[in-house]
Amino acid sequence: MKVFEIRDAFGLANLVPAERPVPEPGRRQVRLRMRAMSLNSRDLRLVEGLYNPKQPLPVIPCSDGVGIVDAVGEDVTRVKPGDRVATLSAQKWLGGPPERERLRTTLGSPLDGTLAEYMILDDDGVVVVPEHLSDVEAATLPCAGLTAWSALVTQGGVTAGDTVLVQGTGGVSIFALQIAVMLGARVIATSSSDEKLERAIQLGAWAGINYRENAAWGKQARKLTGGVGVDHVVEVGGGGTLEQSLWAVRIGGTVSVIGVLAGISTEVNLLPILMQNVRLQGILVGSRDGFEAMNKAIAQHKMRPVVDRVFPFVEAPAAFAYMGEGKHVGKVCIQIES
Repeated sequence: MKVFEIRDAFGLANLVPAERPVPEPGRRQVRLRMRAMSLNSRDLRLVEGLYNPKQPLPVIPCSDGVGIVDAVGEDVTRVKPGDRVATLSAQKWLGGPPERERLRTTLGSPLDGTLAEYMILDDDGVVVVPEHLSDVEAATLPCAGLTAWSALVTQGGVTAGDTVLVQGTGGVSIFALQIAVMLGARVIATSSSDEKLERAIQLGAWAGINYRENAAWGKQARKLTGGVGVDHVVEVGGGGTLEQSLWAVRIGGTVSVIGVLAGISTEVNLLPILMQNVRLQGILVGSRDGFEAMNKAIAQHKMRPVVDRVFPFVEAPAAFAYMGEGKHVGKVCIQIES
């Protein structure tokens, strides 16, 4: 079978095609004939050597994918041949809170990931996807979709009438926008591009703020809410944006820390957190229970993930390069031709 692997060293030039034997499932295992994959910033950072520089090589990257179950081992009961399933990013995080051992079972690093024609997983590590979604759309769910769901629903308790601020128009932020709208919340989106903000408004955002034109966008968000502040901030920037998020959030509100696109460290004045009773919540994807709950909501509302561009499997390195340019709205995906 054909795979893409980071072979001898990190760097996009070292993401190369390779041949591996088609694997056979063992007890409680399923084999997936892969159909599509989606990229996350984690995948790009892994290829660049920034995510886990100690990752043993070679390794097949990517945690997110959708495939058809085409063979099963003994004692498999959760799925059957012909089912269309998505991968669970943390293979052993089935429910409850995260634990260190559960988080050591993530696909793409340290385990081989989804950028392959076939893969073997435990039957516990796959989730049947909503029927109305295409393969590419369904492949966006395991990380970006579930992370947004965990932030807003599992941990955040967002409900109708709340105001949610999302940063940028990447995969997690666009999912958070769509989920918040689905919940009946209003959304403020930030971006450096008026064109991207217009796209966010088309997807249901209530207002947009261009942070290049308005560096104090946290204060602007508070102004838009009549001086109260937003109920929930989906924080994907990290060190470079947290200060503005604390300006934007209301007393007693929540900032869900999801990404570090603008830096991993910062000097933060703790007084706003303390004096305004702000909840600062780290979000790390989610469990299989959360994935299945999200899928029920997506199926009920016929929600469709936003896919910016799809690359054929043979052009996987080009997909990574495109994602690195940061021009996308929603998800960048890879598809294996039938």
